[in-house]
Amino acid sequence: MPPAWETIIGLETHVQLRTKSKMFCGCSTAFGAPPNTQVCPVCLGLPGALPAANGAAIGLAVRGALALGCTVHPKSVFARKNYFYPDLPKGYQISQFDQPLATSGTLSFLSAERGIVNATIVRLHIEEDAGKSIHDRFAKATAVDLNRSGVPLIEIVGGPDLRSPAEARAYLQLLKQLLEYIGISDCDMEKGSLRVDANVSVRRVGDTALNTRTEVKNINSFAFVEKALTVERDRQIALNESGGTVTQQTMLYDSKENSVRPQRSKEESHDYRYFPDPDLPPLVLTPEFVAEQQSELPELPGAKRDRFVATYGLSREHATVVTASRAVADYFETVAKTSAEPQHAANWVMTEALADAKDHNDELRVSPPALSQIIGLVKGGTLSHQAAKRVFAEVAAKGGDPRSVAESLGVIQVADTNIIAGWVTDVLAAHPTEVERYKKGETKLMPFFVGQLMRASKGKADPKLAQRVLEEKLAS
Repeated sequence: MPPAWETIIGLETHVQLRTKSKMFCGCSTAFGAPPNTQVCPVCLGLPGALPAANGAAIGLAVRGALALGCTVHPKSVFARKNYFYPDLPKGYQISQFDQPLATSGTLSFLSAERGIVNATIVRLHIEEDAGKSIHDRFAKATAVDLNRSGVPLIEIVGGPDLRSPAEARAYLQLLKQLLEYIGISDCDMEKGSLRVDANVSVRRVGDTALNTRTEVKNINSFAFVEKALTVERDRQIALNESGGTVTQQTMLYDSKENSVRPQRSKEESHDYRYFPDPDLPPLVLTPEFVAEQQSELPELPGAKRDRFVATYGLSREHATVVTASRAVADYFETVAKTSAEPQHAANWVMTEALADAKDHNDELRVSPPALSQIIGLVKGGTLSHQAAKRVFAEVAAKGGDPRSVAESLGVIQVADTNIIAGWVTDVLAAHPTEVERYKKGETKLMPFFVGQLMRASKGKADPKLAQRVLEEKLAS
């Protein structure tokens, strides 16, 4: 039975730009400093202090807009967004309103329900962050840390194109990957470098009009995005089905209770009394500046994935894994080229390399030349695959030349026919019953003999050569 309700979701994503100083002053943006130590008259909003735009931040913002296929406008305007809150010392936030930096982009992602979805990027604009209110530091009091005040952000406003909480999660994961690839943000949700607000509404299937929406805030992980939107969607459907109406308001998500609660009525743009900031001139970008930012863009994840499929013969699934991050993609490509074994390179990267990196702060500890050498040792029959895994682990932990490490571990594969023939003689002598059964036609016993020989050789025998010598001895 088809669902009676359709979910409409649009995401607003705030992304901290990777700069050393703030948007309108020279204060540091370093994370984790003692409270209120990275502040100055500008970000404290003291009388007479004048802002000056951070050129590096503008460049990163333009790069982000270009990567999302947006139209970057030659002229945009900084505006004051007026509201009162304890962590907003000026009484307004410098943002952009009716003349944003960029508009009309697209982010295409794969939806489990609908296939490829082309999600609209309505606008991308520059703004400064507010400070941080801390409610659990002092009993019955709220503390304010203004270190974040003035930190450069871009706000990426998506259209109402997402149709499920799962799609919202998929969209965000791809957006995060793209922004990390182009190097404009670390997108660390735990540090507040990427924050998400979601606009949610529901409507009867078949309806085309958008109904009253709510905004869900306080979502600090991709898993919580999906959970929060599921809770709010179900709340709105239940409210509609019971004869109630959805009120336009801001909801806070409580991850411990997996619930949402109203925070305040949802503001409209006129509530903020936007007007152009008189202390900042319009932001005018030359075509040369935009072209320079375009030239700084690396190959984007989707294009890299498609190239890996075409160039290296990888499956789409394998190419997706090895292009998950730019560092992993570059690592794989170097190994693929130096080993001339792209599929083996992909297999090693997807298994041993990524598993080791997961346990060591995402560090790829075995260098591409070393991994290429390990792949070559396996291909040449010097190492079995199991022995190669031991060598990989040892090189990851202690470094060293893979062949020397293999020799020190005593795992170099024996490919000497005479030595293997000696082991075969011993194994066959120790299992006369099985030998007799094999000679009577039970050829399925061959893996048993190979296993016994590998045990006798302590894993050093070349398995293919061992099987060939066994077959010859058993046939005689």
